[in-house]
Amino acid sequence: MISWNRYIYRIFIIISFVGVIVLVLFGISQTLSYLNTGADRSSMLHLALNKEQIYLPKIVWKDTTNPGRPMEKQTLFDIEQDYLNAWYIRNAAYQTNKNEGIEDYYTKSARKNIDSTLQFNKEQGIAIHSTTTNHTIDLDFYSADGQLAVLTDSNVKEYQRVYRNETMILETEIKSDYQVLLMLEDGFWRVRHIVKEESKKQDTIIESNGFAKTIDDIIYVENKEYQIKGINYYPQKTPWDMFGDSFDIKAIRKDFDILLDGGLNTIRIFVPYEMFGKANVEVEKIEKLKQVLDNAENKELMVIVTLFDFYGDYSVLDWTLTHRHAEQIVSAFKEHKAILAWDIKNEPNLDFDTRGKENVLAWLKEMKHQIKQYDPNHLITIGWSDIESASLLQDEMDIISFHYYLDQNSFTDSYSELKTNIQKPLVLQEFGLSSNRGLWSPFGASQKKQADYHQQFQEIIKQENLHYMSWTLYDFEEVPSAVVGKLPWRKHKQKHFGFIDREGNKKPAFKFIGN
Repeated sequence: MISWNRYIYRIFIIISFVGVIVLVLFGISQTLSYLNTGADRSSMLHLALNKEQIYLPKIVWKDTTNPGRPMEKQTLFDIEQDYLNAWYIRNAAYQTNKNEGIEDYYTKSARKNIDSTLQFNKEQGIAIHSTTTNHTIDLDFYSADGQLAVLTDSNVKEYQRVYRNETMILETEIKSDYQVLLMLEDGFWRVRHIVKEESKKQDTIIESNGFAKTIDDIIYVENKEYQIKGINYYPQKTPWDMFGDSFDIKAIRKDFDILLDGGLNTIRIFVPYEMFGKANVEVEKIEKLKQVLDNAENKELMVIVTLFDFYGDYSVLDWTLTHRHAEQIVSAFKEHKAILAWDIKNEPNLDFDTRGKENVLAWLKEMKHQIKQYDPNHLITIGWSDIESASLLQDEMDIISFHYYLDQNSFTDSYSELKTNIQKPLVLQEFGLSSNRGLWSPFGASQKKQADYHQQFQEIIKQENLHYMSWTLYDFEEVPSAVVGKLPWRKHKQKHFGFIDREGNKKPAFKFIGN
């Protein structure tokens, strides 16, 4: 017994000694890591900003000619990155009233004004949420030693919301010119001076080719009156993943024939923000979208393209990333004749409570201007989730779209009131009834009741001469949790809105898919 105790004691001593050595080595490595991190600024904020590309306003170099010393391409890139990062860091500082990262992008003398502003705003309870959306830059001077650069940044568009004690007191857009002096320190370009002046440049008027337009409450396509008779479309096998790995243009083409046989002329499709690559849109996804649009054009179907599906940030500091996303998609299809309208966002009013109504509306309004500058040829709308929200931003939109899933008997009164207050084309962009009677919904609608619903709605549509798009062509086998949540009865309901069941049979409602 004594012998075993001695062995156990020795083993314990050895394990303890090894453990102490491991802890000492770990402590030394962490200390060295900390010291190296403190010495190398590139491992901190600079590296994070450059890698993540979190600030991407539209930037155009108008003139980079320098008579003294030619500007190297890499230097030009470095100046651009550090200059834009300086804007982002300053905007973030004014929003939080913290000067984190300021010293990385501004020299000591330039930081004095920023620090004093932050101190004043903090004392007054003021927070400024701001971003810039575009910069047009001229290189005025680049020193012979490569240590100093002078820029003129013209017609900078800035958006600002000013809060006092979390209450918004001002919302404004400013256009200014800036004279900027940058100095190279520690391998990075820091702002030494930045002087603001009133912008002298006038906005460019973008001409439309008149492909799609509205006059009063009428839609015109190539100068011919157009009545939307449509449906929200997903392929049956890939709902909410239309442009993913299982993309099948042959199946989509066959579905287009089914829609045409049903008397429809328009489809609404959805572009997921993250799936398409966010600020760096994937070429493969653009090509798939082009295939859909080309086939729609061949079948003489018009398309409403809903952008930013499953996007939900809206914060001012995130704006420029969404601008680059829209620019790449919209610019690629600005001349496409299959497109009737760009739908900025599906049901954004559902984000009012979690993201703030003013944040959502400001983002939508600015996105409308972004889309219009890249494509003046097609219409713009927003897919509001209910008829009560349809009047929001009505002056900004070409057509007013809303969804309706309430009692049919109340629709006419609600629609009549809306029509009285809005003199633009109104589109019933989503409506439908799920034939979801079953285990998870014993009192749900039957297929016959679904057919009665669509028959009655088509009578209303004819009476009101209403633009419409029903939900949706197919019943689905699976519905992602991101769409309706994880509750099985909610998923079950969403699976059965189609006019065609999961076995490919036309349900009784198909008779009333169009009029």
